Amino acid sequence: MSQPARVLSGLGMTVAACACFAALDTTTKYVSTSVPLLMALWFRYAFQAVATTLYIVPKRGATAWRTRHLPFQVLRGVLLLASSFIAFTSLKYMPVGEFIAIVMIAPLVVTVLAALVLKEQVSPLRWALVAGGFLGTLIIIRPGGAGFGWASLLPLTLVVTNACFQLLTTKMARTEDPLTMHLYTGWVGTLIASLSLPFVWAELPDPWLWLALCFMGLAATVGHFVLILGFQRAPASTLTPFMYSQIAFSMFGGWLVFSHLPDGPSLAGIALIAACGIGGAWLTVREQRAAAGER
Repeated sequence: MSQPARVLSGLGMTVAACACFAALDTTTKYVSTSVPLLMALWFRYAFQAVATTLYIVPKRGATAWRTRHLPFQVLRGVLLLASSFIAFTSLKYMPVGEFIAIVMIAPLVVTVLAALVLKEQVSPLRWALVAGGFLGTLIIIRPGGAGFGWASLLPLTLVVTNACFQLLTTKMARTEDPLTMHLYTGWVGTLIASLSLPFVWAELPDPWLWLALCFMGLAATVGHFVLILGFQRAPASTLTPFMYSQIAFSMFGGWLVFSHLPDGPSLAGIALIAACGIGGAWLTVREQRAAAGER
């Protein structure tokens, strides 16, 4: 496959992964009114763990579990599980589109953490994009407004845990196999969530809820796997702008299932977050090209 074809296939896989994640979030909001959150969380991870194992282990055997940094694998799984729990709780109280838009400031938060923790140099333009992303978040949340409540702050907590997850993933990707990381993530989440399962298990009143839970696991598994394949075919800086298509998919899901559309200020905040995120990705490409030119 030629390089342009690989990049195009990577873009297509990234957009497909975003559609899967939007479907996962929309379904999560649908089942959150009838299914205990921890029970739904267990189904999501158990499905991913079993499906990933059935795909990877027969091909690789025991080497699929080989890792140089087991504590980091566990920590990564814990961070993603915490992010998922906060996301499930947020979606119970928030519209899907607005929730995803706030979560998408995570790459901008990674910039802040990279400057504070990794001591990376951050340009004034990148700081301006970070400020713009946070401004968009404030427009959506509107502190002090009639619609503001404690649930509006949950996505900000998720942004922090997700940013830590991304930083750890970036560090581990230098030495670890992506499929092995995916395998550990599913099982760490499943084992921890299983501890609460006897206390939260409930009989579901509608058979369709069982199908919805299975669909959540399928959407999460396919989405993460396709995203891994996409990042194997094209650079992250090329694919990152297309991750913001998840906002559009989520808004469509919110309208289709819940008949909800963001109001004018929320749309403005969503547009500002997307613009700053895409601008950050463009700036990364420009900086990488400049560094390559110097070398």
